[in-house]
Amino acid sequence: MSKTKYSEKAQDKVGQVMHEFKEGKLKSSSGDKVTDRKQAVAIGISEAREKGLKAPSKGKKKDK
Repeated sequence: MSKTKYSEKAQDKVGQVMHEFKEGKLKSSSGDKVTDRKQAVAIGISEAREKGLKAPSKGKKKDK
């Protein structure tokens, strides 16, 4: 059985943020309009983490 990385509420939060992104209403912390899909997902996960929902912590970058 695989482990769940995200709670259902965290997935809902990311879904809400993606909906805002698709409507063109999502803004970054600097106030600029978000145009990158990956950035929108990152914002959704970050907001879910801030609310204390089950979402993976930020990964560490690996040096090559």
